[in-house]
Amino acid sequence: MTIQIDLPSGVATGIGSLPHRDANAAARFVLTHTPQLPTIPSLPRRSPAEGLIAQAAVGVPGITQGQYGSLAIDPMGLDPLAEVVTDLGDDAFVGTSAFLKAAVGANYSGPVKWQFVGPITFGLALVRAGVPSEVAFPVATRAVREHVRAIHHAVAEVLPTSTQVVLIDEPSLVEFTEPDFPLAPDTAIDLLSGAMAVIEPTAAVGVHCCGPTDWVSVLASGPRIISLPVDAALVDIAGYLARFLEQGGWIAWGVVPTDGPISLSAERPWQALANLWCELVNHGCDPFRLRRQAMITPTCGLGVHAEGVAGRVFKIVAEISQRVHTQAMATRLSIGA
Repeated sequence: MTIQIDLPSGVATGIGSLPHRDANAAARFVLTHTPQLPTIPSLPRRSPAEGLIAQAAVGVPGITQGQYGSLAIDPMGLDPLAEVVTDLGDDAFVGTSAFLKAAVGANYSGPVKWQFVGPITFGLALVRAGVPSEVAFPVATRAVREHVRAIHHAVAEVLPTSTQVVLIDEPSLVEFTEPDFPLAPDTAIDLLSGAMAVIEPTAAVGVHCCGPTDWVSVLASGPRIISLPVDAALVDIAGYLARFLEQGGWIAWGVVPTDGPISLSAERPWQALANLWCELVNHGCDPFRLRRQAMITPTCGLGVHAEGVAGRVFKIVAEISQRVHTQAMATRLSIGA
């Protein structure tokens, strides 16, 4: 049995990192700007310990945290069977702790979104640090599973009535189709499935990738949610997306690119999303499901941007979210649902 996803159509939410150095200010920011689905932020500018890989390395025997987010890895000390201790009091999880405290203080009881690096990306980081693949990926898998389980438990303890929306963050999936990718497709799919399975019975779990990848393979791993950038190339897999939506899946649409100049208004990103949806409908996607089962997000985290830019991005996200919600209601009325 899996948890029911019950969110507003086109709900606005965030993706991971924020540029704030003040963790309490970051918590207030997400509760204010995305009140229907706030995202627990990571704050790599506050401390490099909150970077994706640094967070995953916490408590892993054989890995020592250094200054400025660096990791000292002893390949001989790594053991896939060794216990991984998740210390949420560690500097790597200050953003998480501050959010939970702020949510309690605000009497927040709605759904909460968070994400954590996936075993593929963490495993690749270990391989690039000199760890053999046959050790790196099992160690990464164990670490991710234990951390995800611990964070889920901590959120449930503090916010027991909040549905948790959890994304396994896999930026390295942009390399998935390259010839030298060190994992076979079936193995990568199994790693993703295993990371999600840890909390699937009690959370809505999915996969985030901030760039183009083989989304057909990602869908084969069984996510409830996929989080992806708005990209015209998605029309090529319209049939897979239509089936995913028909089965109750949700898509988090990264409408505001964060890897270049930031839009000054909602018009250009809205038009890009509307054009893509038009093409997807022409290729078989249900227009109501596209809007009803949509989340609206930035393309990726905002950790490298200024706080003012983050505010502008979330203003655009909120505006597009409202447009999607309005369209979903209109579409529902037009088909008599």
